[in-house]
Amino acid sequence: MIVAQNLSKHFGAITAVDGVSFEVGAGQVVGFIGPNGAGKTTTMRILTGFMPASAGVATVAGFDVFEEPMAVRSRIGYLPEKPPLYSDLSIGEYLRFIADIRGVERSQCMRRIGEVMEQVGLGGWESRILGSLSKGYRQRVGLAQAIIHDPKVLILDEPTSGLDPKQLVGIRAFIQGLAEDRTVILSTHILSEVEALCERAIVIDGGRVVADDTLDGLRAQVGEGVRYSVELRADGDVAPSVGALAGVSRVDDLGHHDGVHRLMAHALQDPRREISELATQKGWSVQAMERHAPSLEEAFLHLVGAEG
Repeated sequence: MIVAQNLSKHFGAITAVDGVSFEVGAGQVVGFIGPNGAGKTTTMRILTGFMPASAGVATVAGFDVFEEPMAVRSRIGYLPEKPPLYSDLSIGEYLRFIADIRGVERSQCMRRIGEVMEQVGLGGWESRILGSLSKGYRQRVGLAQAIIHDPKVLILDEPTSGLDPKQLVGIRAFIQGLAEDRTVILSTHILSEVEALCERAIVIDGGRVVADDTLDGLRAQVGEGVRYSVELRADGDVAPSVGALAGVSRVDDLGHHDGVHRLMAHALQDPRREISELATQKGWSVQAMERHAPSLEEAFLHLVGAEG
């Protein structure tokens, strides 16, 4: 549904996007993450036809973004970081205006507005003036305008910005429901949102794609991979024997108490079966074994580095 090939954008001597390439298939929900100034918003604006690229090619639903911009825009729902709302209009007036310019049939307009308002939690709020709304409710209106024409591609820039924890639950479920038959690119600084909603993430830094993988694939790039906490009841030192196993790259001895030895085993592949078999051979008692995968935050910092 979305194909970007070597997209670049220059603002004078500044390169905001530098040779970005990726593909997003139908029905996928993909996180687009990176530090501030990485080029996320600029890339999204290029894909939506909001601004031209300096170089490269992009297609959406088979249409060239630069050669057929109107065909692309009619198939995209776009929520920018700051929704383009008219503060003097009511919610109903605004959505009728958006539905009209989006080409929603007049016979279906009121029904569609009602559906969308219910979906984003604004049912019964038609007469509320946009300028009186809190940031969270303005965000809901922004989501409503993005889907009013029932697009098959959604590009959402910080869609949960300003929402309280209760609102987050509803909007997450809403986005997940939209993704059942749509393609969604979700840009956010909140990595827990990516973990909750996305199956894959594209990481951009300095205007370039530095990683494009499933969330598990990104986590696997951290250091020595997954860690396993192990507790063994045994006489004597157990760390050297565990560390000698083929599947274990390193063992940290966390100490022992009352005959129970606590270890942290680093491994690229799950070593728990090997450890169980070793314990049986040695006559040790396995008290506990637990897998600790790196967090998405650890993976993100590993890929883009921490701010000094």
